[in-house]
Amino acid sequence: MRFQLKAISPDGRVESHVLQAADEAVARRQLEGRGYTVLQVRGWQGFALRRRERFPVVLFSQELISLLDAGLPLLEAIETLGEKERAPAARNSLSSLALTLREGRPFSSALEKLGDIFPPLYIATVRAAERTSDLQPALARYVAYQAQVEALRRRVVHASIYPALLVGVGALVSLFLMLYVVPRFSLIYEDRAVDLPLLSRLLLSWGQLVEHHGTFIVLALFAVLVLSVYLLRLPASRVALQNLLWRLPGAGERMRLYQLARFYRTIGMLLRGGMPMVASLQLGAELLHPALRSRLQTATRAIREGRPVSESMEANGLTTPVALRLLAVGEHGGDMGAMMERIAAFHDDEMARWVDWLTRLVEPLLMAAIGLVIGAIVVLMYMPIFELAGAVT
Repeated sequence: MRFQLKAISPDGRVESHVLQAADEAVARRQLEGRGYTVLQVRGWQGFALRRRERFPVVLFSQELISLLDAGLPLLEAIETLGEKERAPAARNSLSSLALTLREGRPFSSALEKLGDIFPPLYIATVRAAERTSDLQPALARYVAYQAQVEALRRRVVHASIYPALLVGVGALVSLFLMLYVVPRFSLIYEDRAVDLPLLSRLLLSWGQLVEHHGTFIVLALFAVLVLSVYLLRLPASRVALQNLLWRLPGAGERMRLYQLARFYRTIGMLLRGGMPMVASLQLGAELLHPALRSRLQTATRAIREGRPVSESMEANGLTTPVALRLLAVGEHGGDMGAMMERIAAFHDDEMARWVDWLTRLVEPLLMAAIGLVIGAIVVLMYMPIFELAGAVT
């Protein structure tokens, strides 16, 4: 979700920032962590039609890795990327990075000044890499992380396309029948004194209503559609919908598994980059649902007190049977970063299989439901003809 924040900067200026965060509290913490005093936070309520203008963080990282591997210093590499960039917004962002680096400040500080472009995870990855002087491998890990997250998201989106098309086509056909065909049939039957079934009478009454007030009904349906789209774009509506899905037995468990997989992948990447466990957990908390975030805070306190990671996670419901075993193995082997990434890969595969199974189940059910709805409308429209035929004979 996107939030617009008005805050006082460390040097006393009032600035406006747009941040991507799970909720309002996370957005506030992100800005306060950079030394700002937050004055106002509000959800982004405009229609997000500017995606193409966003700074391409992954592409920037890939190009930066190539230039650094070729032997260019960091400042020169960023200046080179700025010279070849054509988009004004991206070019200005790269110029700001270069200017901060010329002042002698670390790369992570330069990125932090553009916190509305670079996510906190990216900044933390770079900051950890600065301690170990392995910026290229750290950026490569971030690029791989984003590719894996995007692959699962893309798989879910692709699996949703065909069901969405089925629902859309079915809705359009049903609307055509209810707004055009049924009113025509109602004109034919309105003078017939035939004892029709209740549903047929209701359908023909609807046709007569559309015939006399069709324009108003169409405008009302369009207004409902626009209002529904607008409400779904509001952060509060999305949070309410997400909370509703979390309460559903099957969907809630899968959403929990998806978030845990992304959480473990993030922690694994940060640990491999050299960040301490507690700091990694605190940063990864922003990826979790508020219900899981409170559990993570309890687990983090236990880990800080010296309890094993696997035990702390299990006690707070942040593991699965597979994750618990692999965490225990990682604690004994000393490579928690790689083990957490293995946990994420295992659960990503599990989610992908579940998405495939759900798609194969939902598609025939949707086709059957749409066929029943359209078939029922057609049968109810022709029922008077059958009644008339019976009356003639």
